[in-house]
Amino acid sequence: MTPADRGPHLSSRRIAVHPGAWWIWALALGVGATRTTNPLLLALLISASAYVVATHRTPTPAARAYTAFAKLAFAVLLIRLVFAVALGSPIPGTHILFTLPEVPLPHWAQGIRLGGKVTAEALVFAGYDGLKLATLLICVGAANALAGPARLLKSLPGALYETGVAVVVALTFAPHLIADVQRLRAARRLRGRPDRGVRGLLQVGLPVLEGALERSVALAAAMEARGYGRTAEVPAGVRRTTAALTLGGLLGVCAGTYGLLTAEGGTYGIPLLLAGVAAALAGLRLGGRRSLRTRYRPDPWDARAWLVAGSGTAVAALLSLAAARDPDALHPGVVPLVAPALPLWPAAAILLALLPAFVVPQAPQDPKEPS
Repeated sequence: MTPADRGPHLSSRRIAVHPGAWWIWALALGVGATRTTNPLLLALLISASAYVVATHRTPTPAARAYTAFAKLAFAVLLIRLVFAVALGSPIPGTHILFTLPEVPLPHWAQGIRLGGKVTAEALVFAGYDGLKLATLLICVGAANALAGPARLLKSLPGALYETGVAVVVALTFAPHLIADVQRLRAARRLRGRPDRGVRGLLQVGLPVLEGALERSVALAAAMEARGYGRTAEVPAGVRRTTAALTLGGLLGVCAGTYGLLTAEGGTYGIPLLLAGVAAALAGLRLGGRRSLRTRYRPDPWDARAWLVAGSGTAVAALLSLAAARDPDALHPGVVPLVAPALPLWPAAAILLALLPAFVVPQAPQDPKEPS
């Protein structure tokens, strides 16, 4: 490969942001989505994440799966509405839309209703609830599109490498499966064969299953060839110290988080949480000595990574603050049924999620080969 050929790849690496920053950004947006049921704010979160994905997505199977995450989110929203119609809702309402035939149930199934009156209040409440979950799924899809799990695996501490490999294999199964289905359907269309309906699904399913099995065998062979699972010899004292620090750190994180969530634990929650995080990081640092793995071209954590992660964290923090100070604005009521209003400063806080679109340059696209 000539230097001219390496140029686009090297420049792409220079402008790449640490994958952990993208995941923190996306998951923080998901945390912000859990703090509100206002459909206007949730739609703003979806729009902000979609814009960043559209401008900075990577050409990988995980990035192509973003559309699948969006479809899954839409399906979740529809299922939530169907459940509200079929099983009823505890939300009282006076605006009756229609009435379904009600199925009588035995006495031990009290509290469950099949059919009956369907009110606008119940549907709106179910829509708010389903949209919140759909936003969470879209944020996870954005994390996969911007930084695939394979890139994130390279940045994990050595102590978490083996666990990270298992998680990455599980996370990349669905994107690879979707890519195989799209490839096989395109091949069938080129051959003039049907790719829709039950017949097309059955004829595509067998090659997809065969490809998944072949990929699993190839992955196992590659892991064995690379010495997956090898560990270095470390003194027994270091092993015991590592276990104590990691276990104590996790217990401290759990106790500190519990303290933050309770009214009585506000004084000791933050110190315990910080001490637990410090102990866990020290344990992971010591545990990395057992790993013989080396990193090739590690992704640097630079100023842009801080800005990306900080923008998402700021959105989550500001929405949490808004939910505590003005819960009515972030959780619009449905009884009585009123149109949701757009709170200004929470909406402005969500706009901070667009910061990565301006501080991170877009990766150069590979030139198209002439046909």
